[in-house]
Parts: sequence; structure tokens; C-alpha cells
Amino acid sequence: MNKFWIILFHTYTSKIKTKSFIITTIISVAILLGLTNMNRILENFNKDSDKKVIIIDETEQLQTALMDQIKVMDKELQLESFSGSTEEAEKLIKDGSYNGLLTLSFNKESLPEATYKTKSLAETEISRELETALQQIKTALTASKINLTMEQLAKLNEPVHFEKKALEKDAKTEEELNQARGLVYVLLFIIYFSVIMYANMIAMEVATEKSSRVMEILISSVSPVKQMFAKILGIGLLSLTQLAIQLSVGYISVKRNLSTMDGGFFEFFGFNSLPNMTIVFAVVFFVLGYFLYATLAAFLGSLVSRIEDVQQMITPMTLLVVAGFMLAVFGLGNPEASYVRITSFIPFFTPMIMFLRVGMLNIPFWEISLSILILVGTIVFLGIFGAKVYRGGVLMYGKSNSIKDIKKAIQLGKNE
Repeated sequence: MNKFWIILFHTYTSKIKTKSFIITTIISVAILLGLTNMNRILENFNKDSDKKVIIIDETEQLQTALMDQIKVMDKELQLESFSGSTEEAEKLIKDGSYNGLLTLSFNKESLPEATYKTKSLAETEISRELETALQQIKTALTASKINLTMEQLAKLNEPVHFEKKALEKDAKTEEELNQARGLVYVLLFIIYFSVIMYANMIAMEVATEKSSRVMEILISSVSPVKQMFAKILGIGLLSLTQLAIQLSVGYISVKRNLSTMDGGFFEFFGFNSLPNMTIVFAVVFFVLGYFLYATLAAFLGSLVSRIEDVQQMITPMTLLVVAGFMLAVFGLGNPEASYVRITSFIPFFTPMIMFLRVGMLNIPFWEISLSILILVGTIVFLGIFGAKVYRGGVLMYGKSNSIKDIKKAIQLGKNE
């Protein structure tokens, strides 16, 4: 058992010092800090970017009403009257002094129309605000032409009262569902990329040792089964270390930015009200998903002798992860669909799809327990089966990049 722990901690310490681990950790932490400080970053950029538009009012009537309307909608957008020619105005825009030129006029029905000229049509925020303001002015003028009072116009534009109520007990509100959907989407990405990355790392580790003939030395002193589980747990500790760093940095950063998280990005993704149980289940399914695919990757990696053959060998496993992720993404729009419920009990899809259901729905506890039991049972089965394959696979050399070699590896393991 002592040798088991030596291999485990050697795997952990050697991988935690690698440039790839350090770089991916720094990048992931930087992304988390960027996301949680998004509002402050955008505010700093907005301070240096004034929004200024010049107006040529051919009607001599609309400019004042438009300025009043824009003050209500966006105080940062500055409108300035311009008495020069259109050519002079266009030159100022090309020089970057102003964002655009708005020319106001009346159509044949004496209703507002406008032409907006800007350096590039890629920027749409200012033009959209100007169009919305003019639309409101046009609506008011149209109402006055048909003798509608402002009260009648307000009634006409008042949105219909449409209330949604769930009959299911303790069902989430629409706002809670929207927040949960964004949060689950982000956590699904973390589970998806982490499982693929660390499972690939195990397969590459085994194949590297075989290609360098280190495996021949190891199996003479430590049984292949101990090697397999020591590597799985060692890289598992590595993944938990990285996850702990990411969650800690994310949690601290979110707490520090709570005052700036009202609305917008954070409200959409649910970061301003992180449910503790969602985080707990994310960790649970992350760990179980890792062990499921890590066991697969370990014995698949033991079948190849060259590092170049690893990707081809683990392609079926990667496709399973991708399929689970795609099913979960499509299920975000309708988490109560029958295919989502059924596939959440298929162990290769459970880590992502059952997590999706737990994050967005109030499902019976027995369903969660059953899915976890099935998943744990599958991990145990793959561990036993994988140990038999690994025992013979580490002794196989030469060209070997086919799933058919599993039978050959089991037979070889029995002879040892």
C-alpha cells in the first residue's frame, strides 16, 4: 500500500508543477476575475468613450422633443445642434470628433423621419436609441392627429397583464429559472472541459510511460492495478485542486462585487444569487464524472504504445462526453422533456444531464439518489473491468489502436 501512495503523490506533485497546469489555472482564474468584474471593466471603458451626435433639423421642430426624450433614455448620449452643411458634418464624423450625424425631416404625412450617418454601421447602440426616441415622438404626433389624449395613448401602449403560475408545489418562478439556466450553462462548460482535459491527461500519462519503457520497471515493483488507481486518484486530486482554486477565487470575487451585480450580465447568469445546493451538486457530479471517464481513459491509454495513438483510442470516450454535453445544452430550453429525464439515468450522461435537472427543477430526491447510485455502480464496474484490461494492456507493445485489443489485453492479464 505504501508504494500505492508513493505513485499517487508522485503523479500529483509532478503534474501540479507542469507548465500546462500552471498556465491553464492562471488563464481560468483570469477569466473568472474578468467575468466577475465585468461591470467595473465596462464602466472604465465607458468613461473614456463619449457618445456625441450632431443634428441637422430640417423641420425646426423635432430637435427639442428628441433631446428631451434622449435625456430620459440615456444621459450619456449627447445631442448637439449643427448649423453647417452636411459635408462639413460628415468630415467631423470621419475625423472622429462625433459618432454620427442625424438629419431630421417630415414625410408627406408630416410625420418624423430621419437619416443617420456614421463612420461604420457596426456600432448599433446609438442608432437604436435614436430610432426608439423618434418612434415615441412619431407615436405622440400620430395620436394628436387622431385626437387621442395622452392618457388614451398610454392605455393603448400599456402591455397586457400576463401572469404565469406553476401548479407544481415549490416550483421555481420564471426569474429563478432564467437565473438557474445561465448558472447551469456556465457550470456545464466547467464540467465538460474539465472531464475531457483530465481524462486525456491520464491516457497520455499511461501511454508516455509505456513509450519510454518506464512501465517495464514499474510493473516489476508495483502491480498494474495499483498503478492505475494511483494515477486516477493522483490526477483526481490535481483536478480538485484546480477546481478549489477556481471556486475560491470566483466566490471571493463575487462577494466583493455584489454591489455591482444588479441586472445585466450577472442577473442573466444568476451570479448575484448563487444557490449553495447547486454548487454542491456541481462538485458531486464533477467528481463522479471525472472518475467515470478517468477509469475509461486509463485502461484505453494502456492499450497503446505510442503517444500519437492516444487520441484515436480515446475518441469513442470523447464522443460520449460531447454527446452528453450537447444533450444538456439542448435540454436547457426544456429541462422537463422526456429525453432529458431518461438520459439523466444513463451513467455516461448523468454527470451533466442530471446536474442540469437538479439545477433547474425541483425533482424528487429519490431520482437524484438513484442516478448517483447507478453512476457509482458503473464506476465500480468499470474499475474492476478496467483493472483487468490495464493489467494486460501495460504489457502490450507494438501497433495497438483498436478497441478489439481489449479482449487481447484481458487474456494477457490472466496469464500474469
